[in-house]
Amino acid sequence: MFSRRDILKIGLASGAYGALGPGPRRRVFADNLPSSPRTTPFVVALPIAPIAQPTAAFATRADPGDCVNVDGSTAFHVHGPRVVPTNSQFFLIHEQARPHSFHPQLPANVIWGYNGMAPGPTFIARSGTPFLVRFVNDLPQNDPVGIGEPISAIHRHGGFQAEEDDGYPIDTFCTGQSRDYFYPNEPADGLVQNEESTLWYHDHAIDITGPNVYRGLAGFYLSFDAVDSIAGELDTNPQALRLPGRMVSLPSGEQFREFDVPIVIQDKLFDRNGFLVFDTFDHNGFLGDKFVLNGAIQPFFRVARRKYRFRFLNGSNARFYQLFLSNGQPFVAIATDDSLLEHPVTVKSFEIGPAERVEVVIDFTNTTLGQEIFLVNRLQQTDGRKPDGLVSPGTQLLKFIVDRDAADPSRVPDTLRPVTVGPQQLLPQVRVKRTFEFERSDGAWVINGEFFDENRIDAKPKRGTPEIWTLKSGGGWAHPVHVHLTDFFILSRNDSTPPVLERGRKDTVAIGGPDFGDVKILLPFPANFRAVPRPVTGRFVFHCHNIEHEDMRMMGQFDVQP
Repeated sequence: MFSRRDILKIGLASGAYGALGPGPRRRVFADNLPSSPRTTPFVVALPIAPIAQPTAAFATRADPGDCVNVDGSTAFHVHGPRVVPTNSQFFLIHEQARPHSFHPQLPANVIWGYNGMAPGPTFIARSGTPFLVRFVNDLPQNDPVGIGEPISAIHRHGGFQAEEDDGYPIDTFCTGQSRDYFYPNEPADGLVQNEESTLWYHDHAIDITGPNVYRGLAGFYLSFDAVDSIAGELDTNPQALRLPGRMVSLPSGEQFREFDVPIVIQDKLFDRNGFLVFDTFDHNGFLGDKFVLNGAIQPFFRVARRKYRFRFLNGSNARFYQLFLSNGQPFVAIATDDSLLEHPVTVKSFEIGPAERVEVVIDFTNTTLGQEIFLVNRLQQTDGRKPDGLVSPGTQLLKFIVDRDAADPSRVPDTLRPVTVGPQQLLPQVRVKRTFEFERSDGAWVINGEFFDENRIDAKPKRGTPEIWTLKSGGGWAHPVHVHLTDFFILSRNDSTPPVLERGRKDTVAIGGPDFGDVKILLPFPANFRAVPRPVTGRFVFHCHNIEHEDMRMMGQFDVQP
C-alpha cells in the first residue's frame, strides 16, 4: 500500500486518492473541498466523556508482530506478556466505528472512537496505581468513509512509560488484534515535581496518524496525586491544593467529575450533505471550518456562580488557537501540557498549538444569573502552514450560561508545584548540545534534511543525563514539536526569556515563523522506572505535531543509552 509520502515523491498527489485503499471511498480532492453547511451555534450541551471503568484482571498477552503498516514495516518492539504489579488496575478499550452526531442539523457521521465515542473515555489515574490497558482493534477493513486506515498504535501523550508502551509508530496492531499497554502512573525518577496532570491518548500509527485522529481516535488521561488530588476541593489533607473539582456519583451509579472539565478543541470540515471530509494530501496541515468541542459543534455549557477548572487540549491536526473570554475576564492559568505550574498566572488570553494543553481556572462568582459569556478564538488561520494573526471579534467556540449558585470550597493557592530540580540544578550537568532543524524540502517535511527512518538513530542521550537541544525552523513555517518520554524546560525563545506560560515544564513547543522562531530546551532524560524497576533505555521519537507534517515523516528518534 502506498503512503502519502510515496505518492508525493512520484508526483501523483493531485490525483491519487484511490491509491490508498480499496472500495468506493468518499475522498475529496484538495482543489474542490467545500465549505461546510451552516449550523446554528449553541444548541447542543457540551458533551462530557464518561470515565473509563476498570475491569477484572486478565492474563496479559504478547505484542503482535505481524501487523503490516502502510509502508510495509512491522513492529519493532515485540515483547512477551507484561508483568505488572499486584496493585495494577486493568482496562479494556475497543476501537470501534459508531454513528456520532456533531450537530442536530447534520446527519450522523460514522466516526472511529475508543469504545466507539469521540472523544474516548477519560482515564482517571492515581499516582502509584499502575494501569494495564488492552486496546482492541475492532475497526472495519474496507471502510466506505475513506478517512483513516484500520491500523493502530496508542501514544499516551505526555506520559512517562517504557519504549514498548509508548506508541512507537511502527508498533501497530491491525483489525482483529489487540495490544497491551502498561502505564506506571508514576512521576519520572520519583520526583514530586514530575507528577503528571493532563495527558491525552491518541492514535500514533506510522504515516496515518492524521486521518485516524481526525476520524476520532483521541481521549483524555487525567492524573492525580496527594497534592493535586482526586478529592480536589473536598480534600482535608493539609498538603492538598484543593483546586476546583470533585468526584460525584450520578443516579445511575456512574462516577462523574464535577467543576473540573476537560475540553478538546478540534476543527472539522463537512461536505454539502453534512459528512466528514479530509484531504489526505494537504501536507501543509489540514484545516476545517467547523469548531468541535468534545465532539459537538459550538456547544453551550451551564455553569454555577463559582470557580471551575478547565483543561483545554488542542486536538486539531494543524490549527493554532488564541482564546479569550467575551466579557474581558482573565483566566488564571495553573498548568501547561502535563504539568502544574509553580505558581498560578493571570492572563487575558492564551495561545495553544496542536497537542498542547493549558489548564485554567475561570471564576464565575461575580457574574449575574442568566449571563452569557463566550469562549472566543481570535487567532485567524487560513493555511496549515501557520497562523495569520489576531482578528476581532473572532469566532465564538463555546457559550457559558450562568444559571445557578453553588457552594465553592475550592481555592487556587499561590504555590502549586515547586520545581526542585530545574535549570539551576541541571545546567551544570549538561555535556551534550544538539541542534535539530525542522525544514521543508521538495514539498515535504524533514528534520536535519532527513525523513524518519526506523533504522536510523538521530541521538543517543544517556539516561539520567540532561542535554540542551536547539530547535530551529526556517521559511515562515510553524511546527509544534513534541518530544516523547521526557518533559523539558524552555531556556529561551529567540535568545530571549520565554513567555510566562512557557516557563513551566512542557512536552510540546511551537517553533518557526515570525511568531515563534527558534527555541532552546533543556531535557532531563530520566534514569529509572519504579513501578516495575528497570532503567530507562530504548527508542523514543520526537516530531512535529502538525499531524500532516508528522505523517510526512517529520520525525526523528533517540535511543536512550544505559
